[in-house]
Amino acid sequence: MEIIARPKGGDVDRMAEKVFMKSIEILGGLKKLVEYRNLTWLPSLAEAAYVIVLRNEALKTYSEIARELGITEATAKNIATADDVKVLDYIRGGLEERPKEHMAGGIAKLAYRALKESGELDLDEVSLNDEMTEILEIAWAVQVLSKIKGLDFPAGKEQLAERLAGILVKEKGREYRIEELLDRIDYPVKSPSELLHKLKMAASA
Repeated sequence: MEIIARPKGGDVDRMAEKVFMKSIEILGGLKKLVEYRNLTWLPSLAEAAYVIVLRNEALKTYSEIARELGITEATAKNIATADDVKVLDYIRGGLEERPKEHMAGGIAKLAYRALKESGELDLDEVSLNDEMTEILEIAWAVQVLSKIKGLDFPAGKEQLAERLAGILVKEKGREYRIEELLDRIDYPVKSPSELLHKLKMAASA
């Protein structure tokens, strides 16, 4: 009997936000990322969260995911097939050597599974706990995701500038007004993940 897989529907952006937030929780919270100067992980985690949701909830192929997020097909596959058990063992200190797995992919898979098992992925609300709220001023990626909630993609410069006005982006010890970075990127922006990637690249240039 032929089985035809169909997209399950649901709000991909909202589910990806939940996977992103859960990933940060698994890593010990935003404070822990700040302490170890690992805030640069945030764009990778956001990208991985989208890949996992698009693959498992929207049933997209790797090539479709690659086109939608502006990444390579190989990257999409590496994220989706990362060994989350090895990654969990590594971040808990059980492995001395970093595994060759896609770290953000493994963490996002752990987060996705935890949310599915608890039934939280299907709920509408996305919440930030006190620790996350406290540290939003420096976690620019989280701030951006929060501000663009509900925005339709692809998005143009005017839409993004209106939502993101005033955010400060800190990258590799330097600080930028987000308006400055928005002037440097190409439009339209296809997705929240692509937006984070382009902002990071603009700040790193």
